[in-house]
Amino acid sequence: MSTTRGARERARAEVTAAIKDEARRQLAAEGAAKLSLRAVARELGMVSSALYRYFPSRDDLLTALIVDAYDAVGAAAETALAQQPAHAPHPARWTAVCRAVRSWALAHPHEYALIYGSPVPGYTAPRATVGPASRVGRALISVARDAHRGSGLAVPPLPAALTDEARRITEDVAPDLPPPVVAALVAAWSQLFGLVSFELFGQFDRIVEERDAFFEHAATTLAHAVGLIGGRAEGPAPSAAPGSGDGS
Repeated sequence: MSTTRGARERARAEVTAAIKDEARRQLAAEGAAKLSLRAVARELGMVSSALYRYFPSRDDLLTALIVDAYDAVGAAAETALAQQPAHAPHPARWTAVCRAVRSWALAHPHEYALIYGSPVPGYTAPRATVGPASRVGRALISVARDAHRGSGLAVPPLPAALTDEARRITEDVAPDLPPPVVAALVAAWSQLFGLVSFELFGQFDRIVEERDAFFEHAATTLAHAVGLIGGRAEGPAPSAAPGSGDGS
């Protein structure tokens, strides 16, 4: 790579980061629905036509912010899992992932709201968001998978009416796991973000006061619902996915 080309790429990366930082400030102040490329350009002292060379439309900028947010919470979950001691009990590894999701959300409420709050009017997320959005789920699945390989997973009950649906979901999500476990994983994944959203968006106000203890209990309950029964991992905790940045 030539020195000139390297300098251009560094400059582009710096401007891109500045655009996204200003867009995040606007999200915090105005909400995603009012995000404006012209307003971002104005705050950065750029003409709109120059900004369009980086993000051709508002939706392109929103997608970049959404991918960054999903990658950030996914990286937090993966790092928490990787930092668990070797042979840690599976429920402890599960709750570490859940705890990391909550901690990231409380530290980045506006980015959390962008990906788990109300849909942005007129915006449809492209397929580029699917992989980043699945990172937390993959971390949770990896805990169940490790437990299944050993003796730390008790298959939970499944109503007969859900047998076919559980099998279909399993083929799409984790074909190496028992369908009742996958059904429980999907339910637990949704309940985890429900817990976080209730806390972040105020539904627990004047109801739950001991938030940390309440969340720990709820996360442990989810681990048991999935079938994690306290066995230990067979080897060192997996490292975070290669090349995963925090996106924050």
